Amino acid sequence: MIFLIEYNRSEGRIVTFRDFDDSQRREAEDSRLDIELELNRKGVDHEVVLLEAASEEAVRRTHQRYFADLTEILRSAGARNEQADCGK
Repeated sequence: MIFLIEYNRSEGRIVTFRDFDDSQRREAEDSRLDIELELNRKGVDHEVVLLEAASEEAVRRTHQRYFADLTEILRSAGARNEQADCGK
């Protein structure tokens, strides 16, 4: 699957989230370009990305910063470190 994310960095939130089948790659690319051109025209500084993953869950895991606030990311990282330390 292909995921289109428009992210407002200053507010730390997703503005647009769409998913596309792999067969819709051209549509996903066109949508990304349309959003970027519109943001540029308006002078809006948002991050716009296309990500490929097997599922939304996988994208949420690998690109957590788009979906969680800083406190949640730090908590998650701390939990992973604790698990790694217990495994030694």
